[in-house]
Amino acid sequence: MSEPSTTPGEGFHPHLHDAPGSPAGPLRSRLHHIRADALDGDTAQTGGMRRFSAVSGKTVGSEKLWMGQTHVAPSTASSDHHHGESETAIHVVSGHPEFVFIDDSGGEPEEIRLRTSPGDYIFVPPFVPHREENPDPAEEAVVVIARSTQEAIVVNLPGLDALRPDGTH
Repeated sequence: MSEPSTTPGEGFHPHLHDAPGSPAGPLRSRLHHIRADALDGDTAQTGGMRRFSAVSGKTVGSEKLWMGQTHVAPSTASSDHHHGESETAIHVVSGHPEFVFIDDSGGEPEEIRLRTSPGDYIFVPPFVPHREENPDPAEEAVVVIARSTQEAIVVNLPGLDALRPDGTH
């Protein structure tokens, strides 16, 4: 048996007032419900992708976490980029996005392509250049992203082999 979704101010949380002009407690003294239709598109972007913030310092007052969605259109690749000091965890919601990076742990640098399916997870360490691709000609790829920094750090790069801050590839 499934119950209908709640409406702001009704049902499950009648004491939380989400209407404009309603009084709200300090951001860090209550739980926050971020509705799917209320994601914030005013975040760092990379060509070929659309990022939407759900949990951030701006939206809920988080200090150590950023979480949101990324949409990659059919037959599209993002620009090469990294996320600075942020650790990034990715959960594939729909589509079959591919994550591309250079692996130089075996001596000779080699381009690696991780092909994913809904339900899969990807971990991106800090400062690792990569790009997301959606090779499907018809279906958008959607992923949920969590980062270990308050805001979405995006450093766009000229290529996957761009130098990291420590001078290594």
